[in-house]
Amino acid sequence: MSSRRKVLKTLSALPLVGGILGPSMLTAKAVETTIAKPIARDFFKELGVRTFINAAGTYTSMTGSLMRKEVTEAINYGATEYVNLDELHDKVGERIAQLLECEYATVSSGAFGAMTIGLAGVICGMDTEKVAQLPDTTGLKNEVIVQEAHDIGYTHALLNTGAKLVQVKTAKELEKAINKNTAMLWFLNANTDMGEIDREAFVALGKKHGIPTFIDCAADVPPVDNLFKFTKMGFDLVAFSGGKGIRGPQSAGLLLGKRKYIEAARLHTPPRGTTIARGMKVNKEEVLGMLAALEVYLAKDHKEEWELWENQIKLISDSALSVKGVETEIHVPPHANHVPSLRIKWDESVVKITKDEMRKRLRDGHPSIETVGGKEEVGITTWMMEPGQERTVAQRVKEVLANA
Repeated sequence: MSSRRKVLKTLSALPLVGGILGPSMLTAKAVETTIAKPIARDFFKELGVRTFINAAGTYTSMTGSLMRKEVTEAINYGATEYVNLDELHDKVGERIAQLLECEYATVSSGAFGAMTIGLAGVICGMDTEKVAQLPDTTGLKNEVIVQEAHDIGYTHALLNTGAKLVQVKTAKELEKAINKNTAMLWFLNANTDMGEIDREAFVALGKKHGIPTFIDCAADVPPVDNLFKFTKMGFDLVAFSGGKGIRGPQSAGLLLGKRKYIEAARLHTPPRGTTIARGMKVNKEEVLGMLAALEVYLAKDHKEEWELWENQIKLISDSALSVKGVETEIHVPPHANHVPSLRIKWDESVVKITKDEMRKRLRDGHPSIETVGGKEEVGITTWMMEPGQERTVAQRVKEVLANA
């Protein structure tokens, strides 16, 4: 918690977004009034797009999270003036690095974009001819070593550079796979428990062989300490989603770590045009919105928020348990989406509804409620709900189960 105290002290001295939007941005009271009020025009109703209560989590298909009022204010402010895009990225990168006590940072187009430009920076360095060459990696180091259990769909962000993935299972296999073409070692934090090489050993292997290490922590906030943990652990690059727990713009993210790699990564981003990441543009509004979101997130009372989530989950659990034959389990995933969550199960010979039908009735009801799960359970979280919605969810869950 010492890092967090330093951050809070630093925040009080930072003028950029706080000065732009007023001191209320950084107060705990301001954080509690989280959701910006809708504008007069109801676009979703006009378009026939149905809104819902998010009892599922920060899924891209469900548009991630809702930005806080301070974030939308920063975005609106950014839309009022012209600035030099590189200069803004430079200044905000320095500010974020100061807040998160790391060497350097940049706002990226999500964690996926951070992975692509981060690896591109490692492969090409500051050589602009190599930058323009990608995704042709002829003559360049182009192999990324990953643990087999970590090679999921999101590694396509690495393939975007023209790199090749080399799968390994053990530390011995990893060392054997290293050769003159090895560019980077990549680790997926969400699958930490699924690989034989832990994070500390992974970093140590990278340092031993002089190869940069990258950890994808897209959904690993909360806890807040993760924003500091992995750069201090020794990873050269760290990626976070901006539009999940930090509640920034859904299309933004953070790339943290060593300055030399991040400055090289920036050579692949707009305003430069002949690069693989030209389409991964982060505009001035998103850059300011991401900074504002991070400032607000660091300043909030995380213990109080956790207790709120626990109480909300218990309320829904108790409501479900009031139906005979229903069982619940409150749990916290160890990595990624590390928040109080609920599993609801029942014997379908007693409560005569399938889990899929339960989710459908919640989705099709009024209001619509989105949940997750599979054939064996219905999963619910509350951290993406607006205050009070947990009571609606608790009532609807009970109604659907009781009337099955």
